[in-house]
Amino acid sequence: MAKRPAGGLEGKAALISGGGTGIGWACAQALIADGAAVTICGRTEATLQDGVARLEQAAALGGTASYVVADVTAEADVITAVEAASAGGALDIVVANAGGGGGLGPVHTQDLADFTRVLHLNVLGTMLLAKHAVPHLVASRGCFTAISSIAGHLTHRWFGAYPVAKAGLEELVRNAADEYGPAGVRFNAVRPGFTATELMEGVPRDSPVFGSYLDNTPLAGVGEPADVGHLVRFLSGDEARWITGQIINVDGGHALRRGPDYSMFAGVSDDNPTFGLT
Repeated sequence: MAKRPAGGLEGKAALISGGGTGIGWACAQALIADGAAVTICGRTEATLQDGVARLEQAAALGGTASYVVADVTAEADVITAVEAASAGGALDIVVANAGGGGGLGPVHTQDLADFTRVLHLNVLGTMLLAKHAVPHLVASRGCFTAISSIAGHLTHRWFGAYPVAKAGLEELVRNAADEYGPAGVRFNAVRPGFTATELMEGVPRDSPVFGSYLDNTPLAGVGEPADVGHLVRFLSGDEARWITGQIINVDGGHALRRGPDYSMFAGVSDDNPTFGLT
């Protein structure tokens, strides 16, 4: 039997926010399988404990799993998470996955507090993670990958703060790539399309919303968290050493067409284009 080649991430330390479930967990799984020491963080300890238990089953080539409870919008928590992930002396890989959306509806109906919360979670949370990880990444000539969304580039009507937040995240990544490139640190982002996570289970498979995704995806079907995890693994390794400042779609080609139709959830219709405001 041929000897299995080394994974390429042996001895590397990684921190993944929102790593207990979904895309974050899939990223952690891909990294730990190739030998990385992975720390996941999030706000719910029980979820993190379960995530680590499942990661340990995927560990290979010396990879290890641990967790730290942290809210990425709280700077003190982010500092704690970075310190925990770098406790072995280095931090080589950071994946900013923690994020989320808010209320669906036209702009004029958006609640200020909820809109601000979404901006803080996606943009401020990513900025704080980069802020406190950068000194470690400069020392290790490491990399930072943020999880965006096709909503950051392709219009998603009625999505409120979410597309705005993901667009902001992407520009943060591009600027950081320019700023820290001379120090050897790479910054990239990934744009998933519809991905079969716990969050997206809220979209009924027999609904016009789900149908709009299928209609606008050339490869048809939906993505799996592992599809994103594999791309993040590539961006985290030496194979991607010449890639920085890029925003890469992993969406089955959805971005070639148009955004999904969430009118059903937003309670709006094109039959009333002025929303009763005139």
